[in-house]
Amino acid sequence: MSIFRVDLKKVVDDSYDIVVDFGLQDKLVEDLENGLLGNVKKLAIITDSIVNDLYAKPISEKLINAGFSVDIFVFPEGEKSKTRETKAMIEDQMLSKGYRRDCAIIAVGGGVVTDLAGFLAGTYGRGVPFINYATTLLAAADASVGGKTAVDTPLATNLIGLFNQPRKVYLDIMTWNTLSNRQIIDGLAETIKHACIADASFFDYLEDNIDKILSLDKECCMHIARENVRIKYNVVMKDELESGLREVLNLGHTVGRAIETASEYRLMHGEAVSIGLVAEVNLAYDLGLINEEEKDRVIALLNKTGLPVAIPDYIDRDYLVKKLYTDKKVRNGKLRFVLQNGIGSVKEFSENVYAVEIEEERVRKIIMAM
Repeated sequence: MSIFRVDLKKVVDDSYDIVVDFGLQDKLVEDLENGLLGNVKKLAIITDSIVNDLYAKPISEKLINAGFSVDIFVFPEGEKSKTRETKAMIEDQMLSKGYRRDCAIIAVGGGVVTDLAGFLAGTYGRGVPFINYATTLLAAADASVGGKTAVDTPLATNLIGLFNQPRKVYLDIMTWNTLSNRQIIDGLAETIKHACIADASFFDYLEDNIDKILSLDKECCMHIARENVRIKYNVVMKDELESGLREVLNLGHTVGRAIETASEYRLMHGEAVSIGLVAEVNLAYDLGLINEEEKDRVIALLNKTGLPVAIPDYIDRDYLVKKLYTDKKVRNGKLRFVLQNGIGSVKEFSENVYAVEIEEERVRKIIMAM
């Protein structure tokens, strides 16, 4: 018998900058001209059918004028497009246009775009660099930062993907002006979640300033964008690959993701997460981890923001309970939940363990009461 050991130890620096400001298209072009991606000149912009005309085309024109070779690859907007089939379609289009390993990807859009494009970048040519240019409040708060990329399947959301860090992230707050009122409200669910898990004073700020935020007050928007990045960075920096602490970012998502798919995406991601936050704050109250006043404050802030706080009648509760088992935190067939420990923190159940098994009957009781 012969045994050959393959030694492949290496240290990888995946550090990157996140730029937060109003109007960042020229900054993106300038950074690329100054070598952000080295000698790469062939760029694939991935976007959706709504963002294409608003931002992808203007960015493409600026890049072409700067001497880059650019193609735009567009897919239908919405969570229903975040699939393996969409990824394969774009990969085939890129191959047909001669894209090989000497290219890079720029994701221009919201969370669906950055999730799908980041996953595609991690596998195309066995990995090519990518940049996120986030155009929604939801993407600025969540999907564009942290390196989690994935697609959905009919059976589960975000279980097919990989950790893949971008070269740089641009959070262009100017793009929020083209969002609908519903999209702005939807994007605030992840912001409220961040306050719930990590910063009671930020929660107070949201309570005091939610009307200004909804009217897109510039100072308030800059503040929440910076706070979202700060809170998420402090988690991801300590646990890039979700071995423990990073699970806290899933607060509200065990129920929320199940509701999102059970609604057949009639509910947007933040709307579903809002309902999930209500379910899980009720669970925390039931377990004595949060008092009644704190529970009511969380629900009141979600309600004041305009987010839903009850499960729609058209969602079958029994089916919803079954969908909970598709959550990525499930272990050995047991439901596991991240739960608040008051406002501004989450419960650490044992060393570096932030999700706890909850029996189905207890969860079912909460869901049936909503």
